[in-house]
Amino acid sequence: MPAFLRRISLGLLLIAATSAVLLLSDLGSRREAAARARAEPGRQVSIALLQHASQNILDEGREGMVKGLAERGWEQGRNARIKFFNAEGDANVSQSIARQMAAGGHDLLLTITTVSLQAVANANRAGKTPHVFGLVSDPYAAGVGISRENPLEHPPHLTGFATMQPVDASLRMARELNPGLRRLGALFNPAEPNSLAQMKVARATCAALGITLEEGNAENASSAPEAAAAVIARGVDALWLPGDVAVLVAMEGIVAAARKARIPVLTVTPPSVRKGALFDLGADYFEIGRQTGRLAGEVLNGRDPATIPVSPLMPENLCLNRQALAGLREGWSFPPALVARAQLVLDEQGRESPRAVAELEGKR
Repeated sequence: MPAFLRRISLGLLLIAATSAVLLLSDLGSRREAAARARAEPGRQVSIALLQHASQNILDEGREGMVKGLAERGWEQGRNARIKFFNAEGDANVSQSIARQMAAGGHDLLLTITTVSLQAVANANRAGKTPHVFGLVSDPYAAGVGISRENPLEHPPHLTGFATMQPVDASLRMARELNPGLRRLGALFNPAEPNSLAQMKVARATCAALGITLEEGNAENASSAPEAAAAVIARGVDALWLPGDVAVLVAMEGIVAAARKARIPVLTVTPPSVRKGALFDLGADYFEIGRQTGRLAGEVLNGRDPATIPVSPLMPENLCLNRQALAGLREGWSFPPALVARAQLVLDEQGRESPRAVAELEGKR
C-alpha cells in the first residue's frame, strides 16, 4: 500500500476511534443531564404503565410498582405523574395503547405481563424511551431480543425481571396432597407465550410423575369456563391453572365448574385461594411489582438499562384454602408442615389467618 494511503487510513481510523469515544462520553453526559433535569425542583417525570387486564395479581403488581418507585424517590403526585393504562385483555387494544405510550414523550415506560411487554417493546423498538417490565414468566421467549444465555444481551433501553412460576414444584405438591392423583386437567391460552412455557414444564413433570395431563384451550376469558367443563368431563382428579391472564380473569367460573365435579382447582398464581382455589404455589406479585418499581426508579435516577441484566425474581408465596377441602372427593389433605410453611391460610369458614393479614398490611 502506498505511504500516503497508509497515512490516510491511519487518520480515518483515529478519527473513527475518537468519534466513538466522544459518542460514548456524550451518551453518558446526556444520561446524567437527563437525570439532573428529572431531579429539578418542581419537575414531574412522566411515567406510562400498561397492564394487560383487570386481575388481582396484576393489580397487586401495579400497586407494588408504585410503592417501589416511591422507595427510589419518585412519588405519584409529588415529582412523578404516572399514567395507568389497561387493555382489559384485548391484544389489539394493547398494541394501540403501546403506540400511544411510545409516542407520548414519557420519561419511562412500565409494563405488566408478557403481552404488554411485547406490545410496548415493538412500539418502542427505536428505544426512544427506557422500558422496564415485570410479572413476565419467560421474557426470553417473548421475541423482543432478550437472550436466555446472556442476561446482558437485550435492547439497551429495555430491562426487567423474569418470573417463571414454580410449575414443577406445584405439580409435585399436588401429588403430595393427594397421592392418588392420576389424571390432571390443565387450562391455558395457547396464544400466550408465558402459558406455553409453563405448559412445557407441566408436561415434563406430569410424565415423570406418571400423571396423565388432559389439556384444554381457553382463547379468552369468556370461553374459559366452558373449556374447563370440557376438560373436567374427561374424568380428571383436579384442575391445574398456569399463570395465564385469560384463565385467571375467569377464575370464579372455573372454580364453580370444578366444585360441581367435586374436584379442586390448583394454581401457581397466589392468592387465587381467595377465589376458591385449593392451593397456590407461586410468586408474591406485590413484591415483584415493588422490585420492578425500584429498578425503574434507579433508571430514572440515571442507571443505564443496558448495564442491567434481565434476571430471575421469584419470591415464593404459598397459600392454602381449608374451606375448599369441603365436598371434595377423598384423598386431599394439608400436612401440618405445609400449613406451617404457608404465607396465607384460609380456615374452614374462609377466614384469613391474622398473621397473613398483618403481613399483607405491613407490605402496603
